[in-house]
Amino acid sequence: MALLENLVLVFVAGLITALATGLGALPFFFFDGISDRRNVVLWGLASGIMLSASTFGLVNEGLAEGTPLEIAIGLLAGVGLVVVAHDVLLDADIDPQQYEEADFKKLVLILGILTVHSFPEGVAIGVSFADLGLEGGTELLGFTVPLLAVFMTVAISIHNIPEGTAISIPLTSMGVAKWKLVWWAVFSSLPQPIGAVIAFGFVRYAREFLPYGFGFAAGAMIYLVLTEFVPEALDIGEELPRGGKPELAGGILVGVLVMVPLAFV
Repeated sequence: MALLENLVLVFVAGLITALATGLGALPFFFFDGISDRRNVVLWGLASGIMLSASTFGLVNEGLAEGTPLEIAIGLLAGVGLVVVAHDVLLDADIDPQQYEEADFKKLVLILGILTVHSFPEGVAIGVSFADLGLEGGTELLGFTVPLLAVFMTVAISIHNIPEGTAISIPLTSMGVAKWKLVWWAVFSSLPQPIGAVIAFGFVRYAREFLPYGFGFAAGAMIYLVLTEFVPEALDIGEELPRGGKPELAGGILVGVLVMVPLAFV
């Protein structure tokens, strides 16, 4: 029974991060759009948060559980999986504008592609809950929750908001109903609670792989930041002065400054 309760809690944490993606659509209820400058800052903020969470959260915790070599192997495995998954699904890449027009089979394909982007974040959540119920955590809803799990859930939730905004922009141009913007944004992150449960179950009962799990999640997320989030921000800011780089750098700095203190609570 305790196992089921733990799995439900981990699933709920992953679901919270997925629901947070829907927050990125809320500005469109009040405004027609978001300026490129603010959008670049949001992507920078998300990048800073994820880099902080990966480095000061996952890697730091991994070093407490294992050796630098184990963490390095995990990092490379995380990067490798994302690279391979991208290569396999490259020709099937999709645009959010296709969401509204897709039939069931297309939606399944889209969800599979989104898994490449969202699953590593779910893995990070699941791995961070490895010490659930053990000493050293904080009491929450009757559970002893590791501080790292709280940190990662908050970090990924904040990071998901600009992703929801990015998904909503092309859908808004199609005249999609505002409430549907929220649904499609959440839909894009549905693999996260699934990834969280799978990762938690694996590292909880195969503790010897925990350092590799921390490294894997960190490697995948750092790679996604460097190859997707930062290039996305630079594309959006292409028409801004200096290509939006000051806004991007400022957002990254704020993201790091906000999350670093939480990592050492």
